[in-house]
Amino acid sequence: MSRMILGDKSSQEPIVSCFGEVLWDYFPSGKRLGGAPLNVCLRLKSLGVNAEILSAVGADVLGSELLEDIRERGLDNGFVLVNASKKTSTVEVSLDKGGSATYEIAVDTAWDNIELSPKLIERVASSDIFVYGSLVARSEVSLNTLRKLIELSKFNVFDVNLRKPHYSLESLVALMKAADFIKLNDDELFEIAGAMGSKFNSLEQNIEFIANKTATSNICVTKGRHGAVLKVADKYYYNSGYMINVVDTVGAGDSFLGSLIYQLCNTEDTQYAVDFACAVGALVAQNQGATPEISLHDIQAFMNPI
Repeated sequence: MSRMILGDKSSQEPIVSCFGEVLWDYFPSGKRLGGAPLNVCLRLKSLGVNAEILSAVGADVLGSELLEDIRERGLDNGFVLVNASKKTSTVEVSLDKGGSATYEIAVDTAWDNIELSPKLIERVASSDIFVYGSLVARSEVSLNTLRKLIELSKFNVFDVNLRKPHYSLESLVALMKAADFIKLNDDELFEIAGAMGSKFNSLEQNIEFIANKTATSNICVTKGRHGAVLKVADKYYYNSGYMINVVDTVGAGDSFLGSLIYQLCNTEDTQYAVDFACAVGALVAQNQGATPEISLHDIQAFMNPI
């Protein structure tokens, strides 16, 4: 059995490009770096993957701080364009008693207006994997750029993040059809499948419904503290979650996806890949912030503490 994403390629160093929003999350305790594609990218980078973020910031203080922050974390900030007429994005984050988050997202920001450039084209064309999310599709400028980059990419990973009112069923379905791999959570699965006409009630039936409607055979559904299920062609892999004390869930799904991509590029053991990704998601949820420092030793000790 070959590795799921890279197959029989001899290279152990996949090149990944992540496209979409970069921003500052504002918590009651202060601001933190955020944006789902950036969180995925930072987790991949922390695991040693050649990953870069493709986005845009404003020509303002927040944009300069963001560029400096990602540079310090090892990313090439040259793939983050500077827009002189739009502001760097901010999000007001509210956490409930269980650590679950709600978001108030600024509109018409720099990442809503990512223009196609030769540098972005070259990066995506040379990448093994292209990761994109649903939020960036809310604006026509960035959506048009995304469509063109998808045409150049070799393997498309669609990370669904439904943030009302920032999405439409039409764009979601189109982006799912363009994907080789779809990741979403259980609530998102049922919402999208229902909007597409599904009459099914079970998780697996709705996964199959989405797979059939979009011709996408690789789908992963996260289930919060109850783990995740991964469909690869006709086979399913399950993890039932890990026992933790949740601090906040911001970024847990993003680190899950980054960790899953990392393992699916490096192991033939798909079940281990799901277990590993669930462990990383759990570790993030029991820490503050979307991208806490987590080493491979930390992950392995968490999965096997004895």
